[in-house]
Amino acid sequence: MILFVLATAGMVAAFMHSLLIPIQSELPDLLHASREDSAWVITITLLVSAICVPISGRLGDMYGKRTVILVLLGLLTAGSLVCALSDSLLPMIIGRGLQGVGMGVIPLGIALLHDVMPENRVNVAVSLVSATLGVGAALGLPVGAIITAIGDWHILFWVSAGLCITVLVLCLLVLPTEGIRSGGRFDYVGALGLAVCLTALLLVLSNGNQWGWAAWQTLVLSGCGLLVFVMWGWYQLRRREPLIDVRVSLRRPVLMTNLASIAMGFALFASHITFPQLLSLPESAGGLGASLLVASVTLMPSGLAMLAMSPISGRLMDRVGPKSLLILGAATIAATYIVALLVPTTIVSIAVINAVLGAGIGLGYAAMPTLVMRSVPDSETAAGNGLNTLMRALGTTAASAVIAAVLAQSAHTSHTGYPTGGGFQVALLLGCIGGMVSIALAIFIPSQKRFPSPVAAQEPQRSLSEKEITHV
Repeated sequence: MILFVLATAGMVAAFMHSLLIPIQSELPDLLHASREDSAWVITITLLVSAICVPISGRLGDMYGKRTVILVLLGLLTAGSLVCALSDSLLPMIIGRGLQGVGMGVIPLGIALLHDVMPENRVNVAVSLVSATLGVGAALGLPVGAIITAIGDWHILFWVSAGLCITVLVLCLLVLPTEGIRSGGRFDYVGALGLAVCLTALLLVLSNGNQWGWAAWQTLVLSGCGLLVFVMWGWYQLRRREPLIDVRVSLRRPVLMTNLASIAMGFALFASHITFPQLLSLPESAGGLGASLLVASVTLMPSGLAMLAMSPISGRLMDRVGPKSLLILGAATIAATYIVALLVPTTIVSIAVINAVLGAGIGLGYAAMPTLVMRSVPDSETAAGNGLNTLMRALGTTAASAVIAAVLAQSAHTSHTGYPTGGGFQVALLLGCIGGMVSIALAIFIPSQKRFPSPVAAQEPQRSLSEKEITHV
């Protein structure tokens, strides 16, 4: 029940990220706002989730993972209700920001499973909850398309509010209060610094194509973000109780895993940007001319494959280890992109390719949390997973910017005004490169056992005396 509830909570949280994509082009008319302003309805969710995921991980380590999960789900529910009652831009942005907070449920759920599950079931459980990051986002697109095709767009948020309330009640009833807590004081200055540098970075990645990569806004935000990041890192190194333990994060297993996560996140989202456009492009321009609903259903196998691979990934991890599983997942992604470059493009081929990509992502996403948790102290598992989730999100955001720029440039040079076949080929090639980079980085992850806890490091093990055994 604990596993079922945490997996459902993770899926609902990730579901919010792609919920509005089917009606993204209609938002300016629905909210009576400009196209630039209405884009914030999508951007704010990504921005808030990126900032809150590492912060909520640290809070979970300090005050209890169950407590923080309940708070995040409460905010997620509130955000869904605000959006359901909104007809203008500002309340919609506020509601979508509150929905972005919910993404922290996934790393907290993984860390809680690590604390309370039997050792022989941890890998399968972690694989399932980790996969919900991709499953929820993949399922949000077709579900959103179906709901908006049969009713008012507000129903999207009434449905999400109902899901959130259901999951909140289940978590309240089922999740245990047990779990490792580190205690200590929260690093407010560190949280503020992290929020500033992440905001600058994500704004550059999200708006770089629109502003221009050499525009003053891009350069100023990039410079400010880099300066704040350097100062933040220096401050974290001097703190006794930092928001993120930089020394642990720079240990080779954690660093290589996080870098591989960025590359795999890039490879994942390259297909999410490329295939929807290819499906919806008119046949006269070289596309498949599919409706939004058909395109959404065609892309659904990706999420279903991630979900189906979760128990298999856990068992594979028991046999070959998380490092080999990550390499296998990245290799599957790279090979699938190569096939996509060679085979004719049809609705069936895209559905099959998406399913295999989803399986590769499921393998890789299952391995990442275990690699991180084996390399950080038990008191920092939620913070470590939060940072890893952030790295995946940075990869997907970077893919969104890069692939969009490639396709936009292709459309600019085309006489039809649509991206060309060559542009789509370059986009798929970049996804393949993302998978190959993930393989290369994963190879350099050293194989090691659990990170020694502070107590174990300071106190040597000793045998119990006969008196102590009798007492027990």
